[in-house]
Amino acid sequence: MLPKKKEHPKEKSRLHQRNKHRERYDFKLLIESSQELAQYVKPNIYGDESIDFANPEAVKMLNKALLKCYYDIENWDIPEGYLCPPIPGRADYIHHIADLLSGNNYGKVPTGNNIKCLDIGVGANCVYPIIGNKEYGWSFIGSEIDASAIASANQIIDSNPQLKDQIEIRLQNQPNDIFFGVIRKDEFIDLSICNPPFHSSLAEAQAGTLRKLNNLNPEKVTEPVLNFGGQNTELWCKGGEEKFVRDMIRQSRLFSDTCLWFSTLVSKQSHLKSIYEALETAEAVEIKTIPMGQGNKSSRIVAWTFQTKELQQEWVKARWNVVL
Repeated sequence: MLPKKKEHPKEKSRLHQRNKHRERYDFKLLIESSQELAQYVKPNIYGDESIDFANPEAVKMLNKALLKCYYDIENWDIPEGYLCPPIPGRADYIHHIADLLSGNNYGKVPTGNNIKCLDIGVGANCVYPIIGNKEYGWSFIGSEIDASAIASANQIIDSNPQLKDQIEIRLQNQPNDIFFGVIRKDEFIDLSICNPPFHSSLAEAQAGTLRKLNNLNPEKVTEPVLNFGGQNTELWCKGGEEKFVRDMIRQSRLFSDTCLWFSTLVSKQSHLKSIYEALETAEAVEIKTIPMGQGNKSSRIVAWTFQTKELQQEWVKARWNVVL
């Protein structure tokens, strides 16, 4: 006998209004788009069509289908073990940060490839640039310290013609540098985005994975198989999210005239106090905290600029072809 069927809301109301994934996954539509997904779709314990989210291959096939169905990406793959991010959450960041830019443009989101974004740690999946380019036509630079991830991202770009000349992947040779070595002299960036490594050690990352898998699996899991994948550099760094973001803020000060808005995801609310202190020390002129949520999980984007309102207007007038 099946457990009592859960009542699901028609929409995931915590996702951004423009997010294409507010409704429950339409597996019939997704399978029409990508037949490979069919073998992984089965009724769950409530009788609803779903996939086993603890199975890395099933998660990857769902991503392939979502990217093909909603973002016109015909060819997408990642090497085994690399991060396979949840698409709805990635789309949410892009839409919320688009609203941030609209604040400089009479409430209208600026579109077109003259809007240049830097994705810090683009990963093998290249998902943020794919969504940002499809939804708003923005061009992207993706930075990465992992050569295999760069090769994978470039393969995705090369095998989807609409991405060529829209996304450029650059190697960061110095892991401790975030902007140096990536932003070139006399190059201007309208926006930087980042999903920083969350954990502070490999052991912490593995413990977090085990917790997640045990939440997904009725049987106790003892081996930390990554359902969403992830290499060490994608999941953890010394000092974890808090130190990474503080380092980013400190380094961003040196690019105050080069980038209009800097931003990052901050997963832990407890890190905000330290991050705000770093922003005050760096003398950020304007700081915005944008709440985000999916299901029971809450997160937020912290964005900052070193440019006054007057300088922001000059930037927009010069780069966005906006008459102010």
